[in-house]
Amino acid sequence: MDSGAGLVTDNALTYGDVLPEGGALLGLDLGTKTIGVATCDAGWRYATAGKTIARGKFTKDCGILRALATERSIRGLVIGLPRNMDGTEGPRAQASRAYARNLSAALELPVLLWDERWSTSSAEAAMIGQDMSRSKRAARIDSHAAAVILQGAIDTLAGGGF
Repeated sequence: MDSGAGLVTDNALTYGDVLPEGGALLGLDLGTKTIGVATCDAGWRYATAGKTIARGKFTKDCGILRALATERSIRGLVIGLPRNMDGTEGPRAQASRAYARNLSAALELPVLLWDERWSTSSAEAAMIGQDMSRSKRAARIDSHAAAVILQGAIDTLAGGGF
């Protein structure tokens, strides 16, 4: 078991201490119907949008995410935390925290919860800037939002800007 297994935090410093040598990370944007997935390199430089998974029962989601984590030698997870614009947390944030705790335990990987305010709008603006059609944007928005979340986290982790 990894020494960070079971760790769920929104403190980048604590999370960085658990993974002092870096390692590939999996970023997740949890929606009610889908999970956007992104990955980054082991040196925490670039986040890349991956696939969007249709959300089902936790056991099914966990199996898919376990396979991805194994395939890509993932060392930790970064999950978007949906805070309100004033920084408070509502029911969706609490649901994300519970999902993170369960996923951390099931996959035996540490989880960093990352503020996801503006991630979807940032992802959409970037896709519009690439002249992506509305239908392609709709199909890819969740994975691109996961990449925005993950990139924000790795920029802080790699730069030590905690």
